[in-house]
Amino acid sequence: MFNAIFSHVTPDAATELQVSNSRLAEVEASFTTQKSEYDRFKKLHAELEEKLEASEIQIKQQSAEYRTLLQQKDVEISHLKARQSGLQEEVQNLQHSAQSASIGLAVLPVTTTSSTTTSSSASSFLSRPSGSHQGFHSDEMDLSDVIWSQQEINRLSSEVMRLEAEVAHWRRMSQASTAAGAGNGDQSDILKLQRTIKDLREEMSREVDEHQHELTALQDVQRQKMADVTRRHREELAEYEERIEELEEQIQSGGGQATSPSDASKLLELQKTMRSLQETAEQREKQLSELSASLEEAQRKQASLQLERDDAQEENAGLLQNYTRLQTSVAELQTRVQEQEGKALQKAQLDHEIQVLRKNLAAAEKEIERLKNLDEAEPKEEVEHADILELNTIIGTLRQDKEVLEQEKLNLQERLKVAEEQIVHNNGAEPAESEALEDLQAELERREKALRATEEERDTLMSELEELDQQNQEATQHMISVKEQLSGQLKEAEAELSRLTAELNTTKDQKRAVEQELETQKEKISQSAFTLNDLHMGKQQLERTVKELKDKLGHAQEQSREARREMSELKKTLQEREEQLSVAQEELDQAGERGTEAPGAKEELARKQRELSDLRRELDEMRSSQEKVMSEDYELKMENRRLKEESEQALGKVEELSRQMRENQAALNRTVREKETRIEALKLEKNQLENELRQTERTLTEQGKQYQQTIEELTRARSMDASALQTEHERVIKLNQEKDMEIAQLKRDNEQLASDHRDTNEMLSITVSGQKQLTDLLQEKDVFMDTLKLNAAELQMEMENSISVITREAETLRQALEEKDKQLGGMKEENSHLKEEIDRIRDQQSRPQQLAEPRTLDIITELETEITQLKSSRNVLEEEVQTLRRTIEEQQASLLLSQQSLQAQQSELEQAHARHQQTTLNYDRLIHARDEEIARLQQGRADSPHVQGEVILQEDKTQSLNQENGNEKHDFSKVEIERLVRGIKEKETEISQLNEKNLSLTKQLDQLVVSRDEVGKLSQMILQKDLEIQALHARVSMVGGGGHSQDVMFLQQQLQAYAVEREQVLAVLNEKTRENSQLRSDYHRLMDIMAGKEAALLKLQQENQRLSNMSDPSGSQEMFKETIQNLSRIIREKDIEIDALTQKCQTLVTVLQSSGGESGAGSGGVSSNQFEELLQERDTLKQQVKKMEEWKQQVITTVKNMQHESAQLQEELIKLQGQVSADSDCSSKLSVDYSRLIQSYEQKERRLGNLSQELAQVQQTITQLSTTKDVLLGKLDSVAQTPEVISAQSSAPSLTADAPSQPAASPVNNVKQQEDLGSLRTQLAEKESMIRTLQENNHRLSNSASASECEQRSQAAEAQQVRERLDALQRSVREKDLLIKTKGDQLGQVSETLRNRENDNEVLKQAVTNLKERALILEMDVKKLKEENELVAARSREKESEFRALQETNMQVSLLLREKEFELSAMSDKAATVERMLKDKEQGKSGELNQLLNEIKSMQDKAVAFQQERDQVMMALKQKQMETTALQTELQHMRDKEQRLNLELERLRNHLLEIEDSYTREALAAEDRETELRRRVTLLDDKLATSSSAVENASQQASMQVESLQEQLSGVVKQRDDALIQLRTSQEQVNQYAVSLSNLQMVLEQFQQEEKAMYSAELDKLKREKEEWKRKAQRLEDQASALQINLDEANAALDSASRLTDQLDLKEELIEELKKQVDVRQEMLEEAQKKLMNLLNSTEGKIDKVLMHNLFLGYFHTPKTKRADVLRLMGSVLGLSREDVDKMLEEDGRHGVTGWMSGWLGGRGAQSVPNTPQRPTSGQGLNSSFSEMFVKFLEIESTPSLPAPMLPVHDIKPLSAPPPRRTSSAASSTAAGASGASKRAGEANPFLAPRSAAVPLLAGSGSGGSGGHLLMKPISDALPTFTPVPVSAEASGGAVLKDLLKQ
Repeated sequence: MFNAIFSHVTPDAATELQVSNSRLAEVEASFTTQKSEYDRFKKLHAELEEKLEASEIQIKQQSAEYRTLLQQKDVEISHLKARQSGLQEEVQNLQHSAQSASIGLAVLPVTTTSSTTTSSSASSFLSRPSGSHQGFHSDEMDLSDVIWSQQEINRLSSEVMRLEAEVAHWRRMSQASTAAGAGNGDQSDILKLQRTIKDLREEMSREVDEHQHELTALQDVQRQKMADVTRRHREELAEYEERIEELEEQIQSGGGQATSPSDASKLLELQKTMRSLQETAEQREKQLSELSASLEEAQRKQASLQLERDDAQEENAGLLQNYTRLQTSVAELQTRVQEQEGKALQKAQLDHEIQVLRKNLAAAEKEIERLKNLDEAEPKEEVEHADILELNTIIGTLRQDKEVLEQEKLNLQERLKVAEEQIVHNNGAEPAESEALEDLQAELERREKALRATEEERDTLMSELEELDQQNQEATQHMISVKEQLSGQLKEAEAELSRLTAELNTTKDQKRAVEQELETQKEKISQSAFTLNDLHMGKQQLERTVKELKDKLGHAQEQSREARREMSELKKTLQEREEQLSVAQEELDQAGERGTEAPGAKEELARKQRELSDLRRELDEMRSSQEKVMSEDYELKMENRRLKEESEQALGKVEELSRQMRENQAALNRTVREKETRIEALKLEKNQLENELRQTERTLTEQGKQYQQTIEELTRARSMDASALQTEHERVIKLNQEKDMEIAQLKRDNEQLASDHRDTNEMLSITVSGQKQLTDLLQEKDVFMDTLKLNAAELQMEMENSISVITREAETLRQALEEKDKQLGGMKEENSHLKEEIDRIRDQQSRPQQLAEPRTLDIITELETEITQLKSSRNVLEEEVQTLRRTIEEQQASLLLSQQSLQAQQSELEQAHARHQQTTLNYDRLIHARDEEIARLQQGRADSPHVQGEVILQEDKTQSLNQENGNEKHDFSKVEIERLVRGIKEKETEISQLNEKNLSLTKQLDQLVVSRDEVGKLSQMILQKDLEIQALHARVSMVGGGGHSQDVMFLQQQLQAYAVEREQVLAVLNEKTRENSQLRSDYHRLMDIMAGKEAALLKLQQENQRLSNMSDPSGSQEMFKETIQNLSRIIREKDIEIDALTQKCQTLVTVLQSSGGESGAGSGGVSSNQFEELLQERDTLKQQVKKMEEWKQQVITTVKNMQHESAQLQEELIKLQGQVSADSDCSSKLSVDYSRLIQSYEQKERRLGNLSQELAQVQQTITQLSTTKDVLLGKLDSVAQTPEVISAQSSAPSLTADAPSQPAASPVNNVKQQEDLGSLRTQLAEKESMIRTLQENNHRLSNSASASECEQRSQAAEAQQVRERLDALQRSVREKDLLIKTKGDQLGQVSETLRNRENDNEVLKQAVTNLKERALILEMDVKKLKEENELVAARSREKESEFRALQETNMQVSLLLREKEFELSAMSDKAATVERMLKDKEQGKSGELNQLLNEIKSMQDKAVAFQQERDQVMMALKQKQMETTALQTELQHMRDKEQRLNLELERLRNHLLEIEDSYTREALAAEDRETELRRRVTLLDDKLATSSSAVENASQQASMQVESLQEQLSGVVKQRDDALIQLRTSQEQVNQYAVSLSNLQMVLEQFQQEEKAMYSAELDKLKREKEEWKRKAQRLEDQASALQINLDEANAALDSASRLTDQLDLKEELIEELKKQVDVRQEMLEEAQKKLMNLLNSTEGKIDKVLMHNLFLGYFHTPKTKRADVLRLMGSVLGLSREDVDKMLEEDGRHGVTGWMSGWLGGRGAQSVPNTPQRPTSGQGLNSSFSEMFVKFLEIESTPSLPAPMLPVHDIKPLSAPPPRRTSSAASSTAAGASGASKRAGEANPFLAPRSAAVPLLAGSGSGGSGGHLLMKPISDALPTFTPVPVSAEASGGAVLKDLLKQ
C-alpha cells in the first residue's frame, strides 16, 4: 500500500517539475523576444528622434530663408508700387499742365487721346493689382498664379520705365509749351517725336530679333562643330582600333608564314601566354574591384555602426540626464546612488564599446589579411598587360573622372559663393553671444578630431594599398626577371651558335671556294646578331618604359583617387561649415532678438573667412594638380603611341632578321653535317637543358596548381553564403572571448611582473648608481608638479567662475521674477489709484442722481465682466510666475548637482595630491639610496674595469640599457655618463613634448565651458599618467644596468596599458563634450521658452491696457462718467458694508472669547478648533485647485505633444516618399548594373568562343602533323624496299660511301648481266643522293627534335594550363549563369515593381491633374460660396436686427403685462382695505383709515417705481447680452477669417519662394549657358583666325613644295633608272632565293612530319596521364565522399551518443532518486519487520485464553469417542503435527485421559487435590465424534456442577517453544491471539478466559480455509446461558449442532 502511494506521488512531482521547467523556458523565451523587440524599438525611437531634430533644423533654416526672401520681395513690390504711383501723379500733373498750356482746338483731341490712353493704361494697371490682391487673399492658389505674379512684377518694372520715359517727354513738352506759348508747331513736334519713338521701338525690336537670330545661329554652329569634333574623334578611335586589329592579324599571319618553325612556335607560345595572362589579370582586376567594393561596404557598415553606437551613447546620455533631472527632488542620498549608477552604466558602456571596437579591429585585421593573401596570390599570375587598348580605356576613365571632378569643383564654387554671401549677410547681422561661439568652437574641434581620425584611417588604408602595389610590382619584376633569364639563355644559345660558326669558318679555310660564301654569311650572321642584341635591348627598354608608364598610370590613378577623396572630404567640410554657418545665423538672429552685443563674433567671422580662403587655396591647388595629372595623362598617351610605332618597327626588323637567320641556318646546315661528334656533345647539353626544362615545367605545374587553388579559394570566398559568414561571426565572437581571457591572463601576468619588478628594483637599488643630473631632473619634475598644481588651481578658479556664471544666470532669472512681482505690485498700485479716483469722484458727486439709477445695473454688469477678465489675466500671470518659479527650482537643482560633482572632483584632487606626496616621498627615498650608491661606487671606481654598454633610446618610450660585462660590479665610465646625460636630455625633450601636448589638451579643455569640472578631473588623471610614464622612463634610464629584458617588457606593457587608459580618458572626454553640448542645447531651449513666456506676458499686458483703454460700445464719454460715478457709489456702499461686517466679526470674536472665558475653556476651544478646521479646509481646497491647474497644464502639454507627433508623422510620410524615390533610383542602378553584367557575360562568351576556335585550330594542326608523319613513314617504308642499299648506307655513315657499296653490290649481282649492272649503278647513284638528303634531313630533324621536344613539352604544359583554365572558366560561367539567373529573377521582380511604380506614378499624375482641375473648380465654387456667404451674412444681420426689435417689443409687452398684473393685485388689495375701512368705519375709526389709505398709496407708488426700474434693468441686461453674443459671433468669424488668411498667406509665401528659387536657378543656368556660349564663340573666332593663318601658310608652303617636287622629279627619274638596274639584280637574287626556299620547304615539311609524330605521341601520353589523373581524382572523390559519409555517420552517432548520454544522465538521476526512495522504503520495511519480529517474539509463547478455554470446555463436552478430534484440533492450534498428536493419543489410550489432563492441569501446585471421580479409560471414548462431545459439553455446562478439578502439573505440555511447522492459518491465529493476549501469559492459566469471548467450534481438521480458521471467527456472547438441551440417543451430534446453530 505504502509503495503504491509513493509511486503515485513521485510521477506527479516529476510532471509538475517538467511543467514548471517548460513554463520557465517559455517565459524566458518570451522575455528574450520582448527584450530584443524593446532594443529594436529603442533604436528606432533614437533614429526617429535624430531624424526629427535634423528635419526641425532644416525646416527652421528654410523658414528663416523664406521669410527673408518674402520680406525682400514685399519691400521690392512696395517700392515699385510707390514709384508707379509717384510717376502716375507726375504724368497726370504734366498732362494737366500741357492741357492748360495748349489753347488750339486741334491740339485738344491729341492730348485727350493721350491722356485717355494713359489713364486707361493707368486704370488698367491699377485695376490689375487689385485683382492680384484678390487672388493673393483667395483660399486656394496655383502655380499659374505665382507665375502670373512674377510676370506682373516684370510688367510693373517695364511700365515704370515707360512712365519715366513719358514723364521726361511731358516735361520737355511743358518746357516747349512755356517757351513757345500757343502755336501749332508744338503739335507737329509732338507728332514727330511720337513717330521717332515708334521708329526707335521698331528698331529696338528688330535689333533684339537679330540678336536672337545670331544667338541661335551661333548655337547651331557650335552644335555642328561639336558634332564634327566628336565624329572625328570616334572615326580616329575606330581607325586606331582597326589598325591595332590589322597589326595583330599581321603579327599572327606573318608569324605563321615567314618565321622559322622554332621562332613561330615561340611567338605563338608567347602570344598564348600573353592572352592567358591578360585574361587572368582582367579576372584579378575584377576580383580586386569587387574586394575593394566589399571593403568599402565594410567600412561603410563600420561607419554606420559607429554612428549607431554614437547615437546609442547620446541616447543613453540623454536618458541619464532625464533620469537625474526627474529625481532631483529626491534626497541627496538618492542623488549619490544615481551618480554611482551613472558611473557604473558609463563603465559598462565603455566596456561594451571596447568589445565592439575589438570586434571591429579583429574583423578589419581579417579583411586586411585576406586582401594581403589575395594580393600575394595575384602578383604571381600578373604579367605585363599594358596593351594600348587598356591604356586607352584607362585614359577614357580618367577623362570621365576629370569631368566628374570638374562638375564637383563647379558645385563647390557655387557653394563657396553662397557661403560668402551668407558671411556678408552675417557681417550685417549683430554678433552672437560668446557662449554660443564657444559652443561652435567646441563643435568645430570635435569635428576636426573626427576628421583627423578619418584621415588617420585613410592614411592606414593608403599605406596598405601601397604595400599591395609594392607586392604587385615585385611580382611583375619577378616575372620580368624570369623573362630576362630566358632571354639570357637564348643569348647563350646564340653565342654557342656563333662559336660553332667560327669553328666552321676554320674548317672552311681548306675550301677557298666555300670561304667567300662563309665570310659573307658570317658578316650577315654577325650583323643579325648585333641587330638581335639591339632589338633585345630595345625590347627591354620598351618593357621598362611600359613598366614606367604603368607605374605612372598607377600613380596618376592614385592621385586621382586621392583627389576624389580630398574633394569628398572638402565637400564634407563645406557641408559642415554650411551647417555651422546656418547654426551661427540662427544664433545671430537669436542674439539680434535678445539685443546682446558680442564683439567676439567679428573675430569668429574673420576666422571663418580665413578658413574659407584656405579652402579656396586648397581648391586651387587641387585644380592645378588635376591639370598636371591631365597633362601627364596626355604625355603618357603620346608616349604610348610612339611606343606602339616603335614596337611595329621592331617587329618588322625582327621579321627581317628571322628571314636572314633562316637563310643563314640553311647555309650552315649544309656544313654542319660533317660535325656529328660536336652534335653529340651538343646533344648531351641538350639533355641537360631538357632536364632543366622538365624542372621548370614542374615548377610551372606547381605554380598552376597554386593558382588553381587560389582561384578555388577565391570562388569559395565569393560563393560563401550567410551561414558561413554566421559561423565566421561566431568564430570571431569566440576569438573575442578568448582574447578577453588572454587579456585577463595578461593582466594577471602583469601583476606578477609588477611584483617581480618590485623585487628586481630592490635588488637593483643596491647595485645601480645615479648622477647629479637625476637629482636636477627630479627638481625639474618637482617644478613641473608645482606648475601642475597651479594649473589645477587655475582649473578650480575656472570652475568657480563657471559656477559664478551659473549663479549670475540664476540671479538674472530671480531679477526677472522680481521684476514680474514689481509689475504685479504696480498693477495693484494702479488698482488702488483707480479706487482712490473713484472715491474722489464719489465725494465730488455726493448727491445721487435719480435719473441715472436705472442704468446702474448695466454699468455694474459691464464692470463685473471687465473685472472677471482682469482676474483671468491675473490668474494667467500667476500661472506663468509659477512656471518661472519651477524653472528656477530646476536650475537650483542642477546647481546643486554641479556643486556635488565639484565636491567629488575636489575629493579626487585631494586623493591625487596624496598620491603625489607618496610619489615624492618614494622619489626622495630613491634619491637617498642612489646618492649612497654613487658615493660607494665612486670610491670603488678606480678598481672596477670599464663597462661597455649602450643606451638604446626608442621612440615608443621604452628604454633598455644593455651592458656586455660578466662581472657583478658595474660602473659607468665618462662615456657612459655622457650617454646617460644625452638620454636624460632626450627624455627631457620627450617630457617637454608631453607637456606641450598636455598644454594643448588643457587649452582644448578650457574651451569647454560647462563641463570644466569633469575636464579638470580628466586632465589631472592624464597628467598623473604622464608623470607616471616619465617616472618609469627615468627609472628605466637609471635602472638599465643589467639589461633586464623582463623590466623592459613590463615597462612596455605598462606603457601600452597607459595608452589604453589615455584612449579611454579621451573617449570619456568626448562623451562629456557631447553631454555638455546637450546640456547647452537644453539651456538654450529653456531660455527660448523664457523669452516666449516674457513675450506672452508683454502681449497680455498690452491686451490689458487695450481693454482698459477701450471705451463703451456706444462711445459716449458721459455714459462712462456716469458708470464711474455709479461704480464709486456702489464701492462706497460695499466698503461701508465690509466695515460693518468686520466690526460685527470683531464683536462676535470678543463675545466668543468672553463667553469662552466665562463658561470655561471647553466651548471657546471648540469654536477656535472649528475656525482652524475651516482654515485647513480652505488650504486643502486651494491645494486641490492648484493640482487641478497643474493637471490642466499637463493636458495642454499632451495635446501639444500630439500635435508634434502628427507633424512627425507627416515628416515620416515625406521621408517614406523619399525612400520610394531612392528605391526607384536603386532599381534604375540595378538595371544599369544588369546591362553591364550582360555585356561582360557576352564578352566572356566571345572569349570562350575564341578559345574554342584556338583549340580547334590546335587540334587541326595536330591532325595535320599526324597525317604528315604517316606520309613520311610511308616514304621511309618505300625507301626501305631496297634493303641492300639501305644496309650498305646504314653500315657506312660517312659522306663518301662509293667504295664499300660497289663490292657489296657485285656479289649480289653476279648472276645478272652487265646491262643490269649499269642500270643498277645509275640507280645506286640516285639512291646515294637520296640517302645523303635523308641523312641531312635526319640531322636537321634531330636538331629540330630537341627544340621541338622542348616546345612540345611547353605546349603540353600550356595545353594543360589551358584545359585547367577552361575548366575554371566553365565553372565560373556556370556560377555566372546562376548569378545571372538570380539577377534576372531579381531584375524581373524589380522591373515588375518598377512597372507597378510607373503605373502608380501615371495614376498619381492623372490624379494630380484631376485634383488641379478640381482645385480650379473648387476655387470658382469657393468664390461663389463666398459671395453667397456674404449675402447670407447680410441677410442674417438683417434678420438679427429684426429679431432684436421683436425681442424688445416682446420685452415691452411682457413689462406691460406685469404692470397690469401688479395693478390687479393692487386693486384687490385696495378692495380688501376698503372693506376693512368700511368695517372700521362701522366701528368708528375714520381718522386711522385715512392715514392707512395715504400710506397704501405711497407704498403702491413706490412699488410701481421699483417695478419699472427692475423692468428697465432687465431690458438693458438682455440688450447687453444680445450685443455680447453678436460681438462674440463676429469675433469668432473674424478669427476664422484671420486663420484662413494666414494659412493662405503662408502657402502663397512658400509657393512664391519655391518659384523664385526655380527662377533664380533658371536665371543662373541661363547666365552660365550664355557665358559658355560666349566662351565658345571666342574660341571659334580664335580657331577661325588660326585656321585662316594656317591656310595662308599652307598656300605658301604648297608653292614652295611644288618647286621642290619639280626638282625631286628629276632626281626620282634617275633613281628609277638605278632602281631598274637594282631590280634586275634583285630578280636574279630572287631566283636564287626561290631555289633555297624550295630546299627550305622540303626541310620544313620533313620537320613538320616529325613534329606531328612527336605531337601525336606526346598527346597519347598526355591523354593517358589525364585519364590516370581523372581516375585518381575519381578515386579520391569517392574516398572523400566515403569519408564525408563516415563523418556524417560519426557526427550522427556523436549526436545520438550525446543525446543518449543526456538521457542516461537523466535516467541515472531518476535511478538515484528511486534508490533513495527504495532505501527509505527498505528502512521502513526493516522497521516493520523488526516490529513484527518483536510482536512474534512477544506473542510466540502466548496463547489466547479464550481459545484455550473454549477448547478445554469443548473437549469435556464432546463424547469420549470424538475427543480425539478435539485434541487433534488443539494440536493443530498449538502447531503440533498430526503424527505427534496421533502418537500422544495412542499413549493416552494406554494411560487414559485423566492422566494427561491431570498432568496438564496439575501445574498450579500440589495443594489442589482432585475431587472428580476417575473416568473410565475405555476405548469407546475415542469413538465418539467431536460434535457429540460438544453436545455433551453443552449438557454438562447447562447443569450445575462441582468446581473444576485441578490437574497435576507434570502432565501439561510446555507451550513456550514455537511450533515446528506453521501454516498461514496458524500464523494468522497466532497473530490474532497475540492481539488479544494478556501480558502475563506465562503466569495466567490459558483456560481461564471469560465466556463472552468464546469462539464457535465448528467441525474442522485444524487447517482452516482461506479466510482463517473457523475458531477465530467471533460468535455471540449468549453461548454460556444455554438451557439444557434434551438429546435423544438416536440423534447424532451433527444434527444437534445444527439445531443449536438454528436457535
